Amino acid sequence: MNKLVLSLSPHVHGGDSVEKNMYGVCIALLPALLASFYFFGLGAVIVEATSVLACVFFEWAITKFLFKRERTTICDGSAVLTGLLLGFNLPSNLPIWIIVLGALFAIGVGKMSFGGLGANPFNPALVGRVFLLISFPQQMTTWPVSGQLTSYVDAETGATPLSIMQQAIATKDVSLLNDLPSSIDMLIGQTGGSLGEVSALCLLIGCVYMLWRKIITWHIPVSILGTVFVLSLLLHLVDPVYAAPQYVLASGGLMLGACFMATDYVTSPMSHKGQILYGVCIGVLTLVIRNWGAYPEGMSFAILIMNAFTPLINTYCKPKRFGEAK
Repeated sequence: MNKLVLSLSPHVHGGDSVEKNMYGVCIALLPALLASFYFFGLGAVIVEATSVLACVFFEWAITKFLFKRERTTICDGSAVLTGLLLGFNLPSNLPIWIIVLGALFAIGVGKMSFGGLGANPFNPALVGRVFLLISFPQQMTTWPVSGQLTSYVDAETGATPLSIMQQAIATKDVSLLNDLPSSIDMLIGQTGGSLGEVSALCLLIGCVYMLWRKIITWHIPVSILGTVFVLSLLLHLVDPVYAAPQYVLASGGLMLGACFMATDYVTSPMSHKGQILYGVCIGVLTLVIRNWGAYPEGMSFAILIMNAFTPLINTYCKPKRFGEAK
């Protein structure tokens, strides 16, 4: 009799595999990656290359020398994906040593300390990003303006749409919203911010690709974006000092988080009902932190908070058992 071996999640069936899905997400990120190279040039290339190489190296080193495993996991695509997503959450002028430190924290603490892929309760890239944001707030909130293709550390900086929105709310000065870029510029990516904030359109193209390939389902992205749209519309109608929903949706890391980070297999709920609840809570928390919190962006914190509630959601939002009668 063969022994049944139960492995850690994510459990993939059919013709899929962990490697296929991980590299599928990497392919979906290519339009946004190319857009970041176009708008931020050399800085974006250095940040992304450093982040990916550092994440792959630290996963190999920890597996080889700390876990003493003969077979490393650097070829399954998870370390590459973590590096890409971490780079997307960083400004294009961040010094290399800070990027390496963030990669070490993302892989070493956010992933490998729990046992590796499938055992981590929190999204590793977001763990690294929040660690850097708390440890180096000045460097992490200094945003280069787009169009500086050959500048890196000495790039000219400017305000982001999120910082303008938060300042307008804090001062109750609706005229500050006139300084926002046009919704078309924000959709295309001609704004300052992290690499993953440059082009909402490219991120949506990647999301459509993942939906087409059935790498993800619609439940989490739609519930997050729908919740943010409805709540931001209500806030705008009550008080115009809150930006219109089209600006809220296209700003910051909302698209990146909703399409690529909240949908992480390991840290998101398994049932469709649970995924919708998970997405709605992320949308609410994101707006609360953005509008009334200390940081302009609340997406990272919202996803990490809901990662902690994923086991509870899985417990109370179970799908109907196969063959069970109502």
